[in-house]
Amino acid sequence: MTIVVEKLELGGAGLTVMVKDTIDIAGHPTRASSRALEEVPDAERHADVIQALLDAGCRITGKTSLHELAFGTTGLNAWTGTAANPRYPGRIPGGSSSGSAAAVAAGLCDFSLGTDTGGSVRVPAACCGVFGFKPSFGRISRAGVMPAESSLDCVGPFAASIQALIDAMASIDPSFKALPPVGDLNIGVVPVEANPDVQAVIDAVLEASGFALQSQPLPGMQAAYDAGLAIINRETWNACGHLVETGLVGADVASRLLAASSTTDAAVANAETVRAAFTAEVDAALARCPILALPTLPDYPARVVDAADTRAAIGMTAFVRPFNLTGHPALSIPFEGAAKLPVGLQLIAAKGADELLLAVARELLRRLGQ
Repeated sequence: MTIVVEKLELGGAGLTVMVKDTIDIAGHPTRASSRALEEVPDAERHADVIQALLDAGCRITGKTSLHELAFGTTGLNAWTGTAANPRYPGRIPGGSSSGSAAAVAAGLCDFSLGTDTGGSVRVPAACCGVFGFKPSFGRISRAGVMPAESSLDCVGPFAASIQALIDAMASIDPSFKALPPVGDLNIGVVPVEANPDVQAVIDAVLEASGFALQSQPLPGMQAAYDAGLAIINRETWNACGHLVETGLVGADVASRLLAASSTTDAAVANAETVRAAFTAEVDAALARCPILALPTLPDYPARVVDAADTRAAIGMTAFVRPFNLTGHPALSIPFEGAAKLPVGLQLIAAKGADELLLAVARELLRRLGQ
């Protein structure tokens, strides 16, 4: 049950950090938990975000496992072994940044880094009962991060507390500012179809927060979900498709890659049209309510024994992938449902309003006595 794929001791004596093995560390291979990359040469230089950690005095203590090639939502991996879910044994850790979420849940580091192309930070954060943050697209440098080119992917941190998450952002984002004060503001509650137990937790938390609430439908979410998948498929095929011919890619990921290879130019062009329309829709909603709220996942995390069909699990990303398409910052806050299983509250803010989003989350938790 592998969480850490390589132990390291790099950097200063500050906060301890583990990083997803899609992020280059000079002198170490970046294998993305794929047997097809087992013999890849060592990275020649640090990813920008690694250099930022070192400049901040952090100590990097390991590389973490993931859903192979970061192309899956369950976190299951037959080659490296699936990272155990420390707080919810027997449940999937979520993907693709499974090891990074599990490392924080297990208390192995002060914070960890993952990447989020279609929910790959927020999904495992929700599954493992930790905080996970996808910054505004472009806010954190992706230089030295796999895949080299992506119009959706963001490097983001996991932590066990909101303050640790804020400290993580201050460590990796040279532009990160002090959090603004939070007064009375409206939260737009996005209506979605979720497990009633999950929705009940979200509703109770928002009501108890004391923030003014108003319904804020986003009718374009389904189209945005589909468009996001089309773009992920095209961009992942471009980056990793050549590995299929090695015969070393796991069957689940290989089949998804081969399916992705048939993504048409017309589908991608349509997805870009949807991207523009849904971005405008979300921007308009955020002009009315500076924070949007909805569940991170539509249901409790599946049991590992039930999650072998990764294509059937893609629906886990129904509420997260649309905000990769638009590039808005998004945060998953951990709570627990009546079944004593994890529920994530997802908050969204305007592009560039990462500090406001974290400030509102901190204030919400303060009001809840957490």
